[in-house]
Order: sequence, then C-alpha cells, then structure tokens
Amino acid sequence: MAQSSIEWTELTWNPTTGCTKISAGCKFCYAEVMSKRLQAMGLEKYKDAFKVRIHPDTLNIPYTWKTSKIVFVNSMSDLFHESIPLEFIQKVFKVMNDNPQHVFQVLTKRAERLFKLHKELKWTHNIWMGVSVEDERVVERINYLRKTKAKVKFLSCEPLIGPLAKLNLKKIDWVIVGGESGHKPRPMKSDWVIAIHEQCKKAGVAFFFKQWGGKNKKANGRVLNGRTYDEMPEVVELERNAV
Repeated sequence: MAQSSIEWTELTWNPTTGCTKISAGCKFCYAEVMSKRLQAMGLEKYKDAFKVRIHPDTLNIPYTWKTSKIVFVNSMSDLFHESIPLEFIQKVFKVMNDNPQHVFQVLTKRAERLFKLHKELKWTHNIWMGVSVEDERVVERINYLRKTKAKVKFLSCEPLIGPLAKLNLKKIDWVIVGGESGHKPRPMKSDWVIAIHEQCKKAGVAFFFKQWGGKNKKANGRVLNGRTYDEMPEVVELERNAV
C-alpha cells in the first residue's frame, strides 16, 4: 500500500505486479519503468522486475486501514492478465467485498477476459471497474465492460493517443482523460479532449481531466477551458456516508 500521486485516487494496492504489452497505449508503460527502478533499489516485491507475479501476503492490507479510502488496485499490473489465476482474482475480490467502507478502482486493458470471468466474481457496490481506451482501435473494450455485473463502470482514456469522436457511453459512469508523459510522449490534441468532454456532458457522465502530459507534465498542468475537471461518480459520497 502506498499514498498515490494519481489525481483520481488516494492509495495504491498491488496484490499483483508485472504485465506484458497488449496495445499501443502500453508503449511507454509507467509501471514497467517503475518496476525496474524498484528492482534496482532492492525491493523484494520487484525482484523479478516486470514479470507477472502474485503477492498473497498483501491481501490482508485493506483490513488494516482505519478510515475509508479510495484505492487504485494494481497500479503496477493488470488484475485480468492471463497469467493471473481466477482463484487469485477471486481472493482479491473477496478482500474488496469484505471492506465496503473503501472504494476499489480496478482498471484493465484485458476487457475480453474481464467479461469471460465476471460471473465468477462478486460485484459489491464499492468495486469500480474500468477499461483503458487510448484510441479508436480498442473501443471494443467498452462493450465488454458494459456487459459485466460491475456496479460502477469507468473509462480511462490515458494516454489518449487518438480521437474518440463517437463513444458509446451507455451504462458508463465516469471517464478519465489524460495525455502521455515521459521522455518521448506522443502528443494529445486539445480537440480530442474537448470532444470527449462534450460527449460526457451530453450523456450525463462524470468527467475527470487528469493532465495534458508531455515532457514536463507539471508545467503543462491540467486546466481545460479555463478550469480543472475533478468530477467523480456521485456514488462515492453515498458509499462513504453509508458506512
């Protein structure tokens, strides 16, 4: 567990680590770079760098948090990677089921496996399920997500590397948009961001603009149309107040 600098969450919890590239959005994977850095620092959890690994010893961590948290699950991996057994995914879900006071945000690029397994998992109200949609080549991921039993569904359009002019936002509760950062970031056009924002407004979907990205993402900031957009699904406050 670690405090997170990611704008749309509070903590990260990584019961699995490691991944393999699956689409264009993976090209400059932040988690891969960070895993190698943590390996070089001698952290036991990352001794295998970015190879897919499960960490059963981390499953008790959410039970120890004394106040409600918003938690990004597997910032350093993909829970629905084909190398992660269903039995372990079910254990991760059991932890989330047992801790309704926390919001758990799960994000995958492997939407097809998510759909294949979703009936084998218990979808409590506090599990937000998302898919990454970096450009039009992977919009089919949204259809797989839409068909799952997840109570809250979201899209992460980050890194946004192409236009998404005709998003089907039916049954989608939240959209995050962000540009790529790092040494050789692919550019994100403002028109792409504005078009997604307009679609969210029309559909009544919460919109969160994370960053413009670029080599100096701090300097480029996260202001769009003269303001920041930090919208979250309305259920977050309802869930916290219900505990």
